[in-house]
Amino acid sequence: MSTFRVMIIDDSEMAREGIRMILESDPAFEVVAEGNSGEEALALSERWMPDLILMDIQMPGMGGLEATKRLKEKYPYVKVVMVTVSDDIAHLFDALKKGAQGYLLKNLKPDAWHEYLKAIAVDEAPMTRELAFRILKELSPMGADEAQASPLTSREREILGLVAKGLSNKDISSKLDISEHTVKNHLKNILQKLHLDNRVQLARYAYEQGWMSKR
Repeated sequence: MSTFRVMIIDDSEMAREGIRMILESDPAFEVVAEGNSGEEALALSERWMPDLILMDIQMPGMGGLEATKRLKEKYPYVKVVMVTVSDDIAHLFDALKKGAQGYLLKNLKPDAWHEYLKAIAVDEAPMTRELAFRILKELSPMGADEAQASPLTSREREILGLVAKGLSNKDISSKLDISEHTVKNHLKNILQKLHLDNRVQLARYAYEQGWMSKR
């Protein structure tokens, strides 16, 4: 069985320890290095040449997104997976633009980590939006029948589509020429109608409705 050399980059020592414990519970992964900043990610990559890097998004100094961009320019072969507590869909799309192959939420079950990271490591799971939403699907189980019927108004569908594209409330208010307060109220109504909890789940709903490109 192949062993994948992994590097963990996170400014929280507790988070690094938790991620290391998850990985070390599967013999397929070997943690070869750890760092706490984007700058360390660059330096350690040159020294250790890992197969896979698990990268936090928000860190002091150089953040994970900028570090990912620079890493992919210098070491195109390395696989980078963003690991975060954030469910902001804009972060997911930013990660894709910077060249990341994956995106994991820290509260996913360890088994989901193992399966997903193995697929990333062996190129069986190229990072598309479809894959991203498959991983995030655990957050909001929804049957196909439920996804078919939309209770939303045309304005709510319009706002949902913009949320799914990663726009902030401020961006949406500017684009639609309405107040941020109005946007927030629309989002509250949308979440209540769809029985969802956050923006990631909203984006997944839009995806299942076919309002987003799968590529």
